[in-house]
Amino acid sequence: MIKLRIPGHKDPWELQYLVLDLNGTLALDGKLLPGVKERIITLAKDLDIYILTADTFGTAAGQFKDLPCRLQLLTFEDQIRQKEDFIKRLGPEHGAAIGNGMNDRGMLQAAKLAICITGPEGAASGTLQAADIVITDITAALDMLFHVKRLTATLRK
Repeated sequence: MIKLRIPGHKDPWELQYLVLDLNGTLALDGKLLPGVKERIITLAKDLDIYILTADTFGTAAGQFKDLPCRLQLLTFEDQIRQKEDFIKRLGPEHGAAIGNGMNDRGMLQAAKLAICITGPEGAASGTLQAADIVITDITAALDMLFHVKRLTATLRK
């Protein structure tokens, strides 16, 4: 668990899990971006990690087979709702979500901590609006979860 006390927010935040989009967030063209594996391994010591994907490139199972995370395959229909419902089942008040695409909007709206990546694929405008934090790349976003004072500095009111 990652505990945060953010000035201006009434209650402390207790993050228990992290939900990540695959393509456009963790991967480009179906291949994990540099530094992602190492950060997932380290973060898994404090958070349950879930990867949500329709696996457009068919590479997800192979890339995550040795990593301490759970892969959740989605159907191609209504992914916005599937991702949002996934967060709601886990308990939105204890979750962080990171994504970039239009289909990530619902999970970012539902999660306690919502981060939008504007990496090589860009980001959908609705997803940007649903985010608490917008950042340029996944390694910087994951690093914020290691260095929680960065989150505090960005989110304080």
